[in-house]
Amino acid sequence: MAPPCPKPHASQPVAGGCPSAEAPREGGRSTATTPPETNPPKTNWPNHLNASPSNFVSFAATFWYQTRVSLVKSKQRVADHGEVFTPAWMVEAMLDLVKGETERIDSRFLESACGDGNFLTQILRRKLAAVELKYARSDFERQHYALLALMCIYGIELLPDNIAECRVNLLEIFAEYLNLAPADDLYRASFFVLSQNLVHGDALTMRTHDALPITFAEWGYLGKGRFQRRDFRYDNLTQSSAFSAEGSLFAHLGKHEIFQPAKTYPPMTLGELSALAPEIIP
Repeated sequence: MAPPCPKPHASQPVAGGCPSAEAPREGGRSTATTPPETNPPKTNWPNHLNASPSNFVSFAATFWYQTRVSLVKSKQRVADHGEVFTPAWMVEAMLDLVKGETERIDSRFLESACGDGNFLTQILRRKLAAVELKYARSDFERQHYALLALMCIYGIELLPDNIAECRVNLLEIFAEYLNLAPADDLYRASFFVLSQNLVHGDALTMRTHDALPITFAEWGYLGKGRFQRRDFRYDNLTQSSAFSAEGSLFAHLGKHEIFQPAKTYPPMTLGELSALAPEIIP
């Protein structure tokens, strides 16, 4: 007697009966038939991609071309500066890798080739969402912590039209969140902050477009409507990170005077920051 046929797995039906059972014979010859060959399951692509590999290659090439076209301003800019913008879905995926930091109001971000701000705008939106969650009940705190969120965003950009667009894009998001008009002190203060934090320059040479050392303002909120500003040179900050590793031979240099602020300002209010903006904001 043949052994009992094991029950096949639900996802793997057995064609032609139990393969371990002895097939009935007729005239001394087996009447068992070979199960018909089955095609492997198709990948779950759209229907038009299952027909052949060439269709998929064509689809991928078209998708790449359309994406590429939408992420560049001109072929000449790509050739001259390597300018290709990061797609929105990739920006979100990359920011999600440091999600906790993007949702912390006072965490600082520097984009050394910020373009028109596709990373920085999304960081600002996440920070403002955190402000709303924590300070929605107080207009005073909401406004001041929103400005702090903006103060913690930095960028460097080589091309003048990009840095101008980046400032405008961040300012629009900020003003829309707080429903600001251009004449408001907070609008003018935010314009001034962006003029300091978003630098037209070259991150590789660490120089501005007019060949001066790049300097960043470190902002802090002291409470009761007062902000603290300290200026640091970008080249010194990069050296500081190299020397300040704990336990390294040069760790003590992290406290060296060259890593101290180039300038420290007295505490400032919104009104005082607003007064530093130009009379007419473009």
